[in-house]
Amino acid sequence: MKAYWIRLDTWLMALSQRERLMVVGAGAALLAFLVFQLALDPAYTRQRLLRDTMRQQRVQIAGIDSELQQLDVAARRDPDREVRDRLKVLQADSVALRSKLRSAQKGLVAPERMGALLQQMVQGHGKLRLVSLKTLPPQGTTDGHFAAQDASEPPAARPAASPAPAPTPASILAAANANAVAAKPQPATGTPAAAQAQTPLLYRHGVQLVLQGSYLEMIDYLEALEALPTQLFWGAAALDAEQYPQARLTLTLYTLSLDQKWIAL
Repeated sequence: MKAYWIRLDTWLMALSQRERLMVVGAGAALLAFLVFQLALDPAYTRQRLLRDTMRQQRVQIAGIDSELQQLDVAARRDPDREVRDRLKVLQADSVALRSKLRSAQKGLVAPERMGALLQQMVQGHGKLRLVSLKTLPPQGTTDGHFAAQDASEPPAARPAASPAPAPTPASILAAANANAVAAKPQPATGTPAAAQAQTPLLYRHGVQLVLQGSYLEMIDYLEALEALPTQLFWGAAALDAEQYPQARLTLTLYTLSLDQKWIAL
């Protein structure tokens, strides 16, 4: 080994100063290259891999944070909120509608006063005789239409295509002489089951009375009904004039109410 260093030293001394500098520079460069390849490059490679790994982990963490935020928002959201808001709107509409109906009801004859009122009016027309007076079952509606009454009620004529003028007592008796008169349209058959299942908003209470007397006395009675400060709805009328001059009038009248309660006569 010592002989090797002696030969190397002899060889270097034989070189010129410039050549010796070039050999030293080449040796230093070779040493630096070896140090970089054996020590620094692996460290740089590991550092680069570590940076890439950290970058990927940051992306994954950002995705997890986004999912956590979405889950947190979903957990705080009330799934029934829209349904409750819609229910509140419908309840408010129902209260407003019932308030309007009650305001309109003030102008109608109360169901519990209907029978007594009609009896008193008959007594006020002394020549008229009240043959019978009975109540009809109350009918509910959700859309403003009512089902037809049972067969015991006199038939009513079909409503005209265009709105008819308000009926007068004379026109009612004239139509009744033909065995029918209509003052309120009836709904078409085949009402959807969903509508029937709803709670009625309005009830119709009917009374059917049979009067006996002369034609003019019945005209006076009907005019008195129309002159009432509170309103009644005409349902149907049937006139039987076989025992002239006495006639028999079967008259059906209605009033409206928000309650199904009905007092029998």
